[in-house]
Amino acid sequence: MPVREKSEQERPDTALVRRARKIHRVLAETYPEAGCELDFRNPFELLVATVMSAQTTDRRVNAVTPVLFARYPDAAALAAADRSDVEEIIRSTGFFRAKTDSIMGLSAALVERHGGVVPGRLDDLVKLPGVGRKTANVVLGNAFDVPGLTVDTHFARLVRRFEWVDEATAKDPVRTEHAVGALFPRKDWTMLSHRLIWHGRRRCHARKPACGACPVAHWCPAFGEGPTDPVVAAALVTKQGRA
Repeated sequence: MPVREKSEQERPDTALVRRARKIHRVLAETYPEAGCELDFRNPFELLVATVMSAQTTDRRVNAVTPVLFARYPDAAALAAADRSDVEEIIRSTGFFRAKTDSIMGLSAALVERHGGVVPGRLDDLVKLPGVGRKTANVVLGNAFDVPGLTVDTHFARLVRRFEWVDEATAKDPVRTEHAVGALFPRKDWTMLSHRLIWHGRRRCHARKPACGACPVAHWCPAFGEGPTDPVVAAALVTKQGRA
């Protein structure tokens, strides 16, 4: 089938595209080390770690995964694990019973449906227990080099503040993903996600963004939501993410 051309109404505004890409270029210069902050050695470890990262910090997940994967190194082992043992290992990440359900359930599904191997397709990943589009895109982008946008709370907050999406779109992660994706080349999606998340964790905080110490303040419509005094704002900047 021929690819349908986008109508003028569907194409993002040229000025918006230019501003969005300028912000991305500056963030790339500001955070050259940006990347996935979860420790992993293979797609299975990243998938499990990402599911466990809900409602906790990546640092906390990284503290427990070495023990978890030393004891249960693959899908078959985790699917057959002693549930109480898994719960005890991941207890400090919070919601440990629900997370145990998810990581043991997805492990069993991997064994039953995919021979224990993590699939490299979005449609297959989102059918696994506890795996949504956000988690799937993290795995695809970082373990399979398949570009994707990770619409987590930081990403959603920043694209709303930058006015890359309108209020209605911002309420829907899938619509947000498509709208932001239209502003950038597909090859940039994974690193764009990392840079926005890093900026959200380090400067553009939810309650008090460090506006006066923000490298993209000149292009941000939300400038002034946080302290604009450079000294006050600098005190809010963190070297490592808060979440």
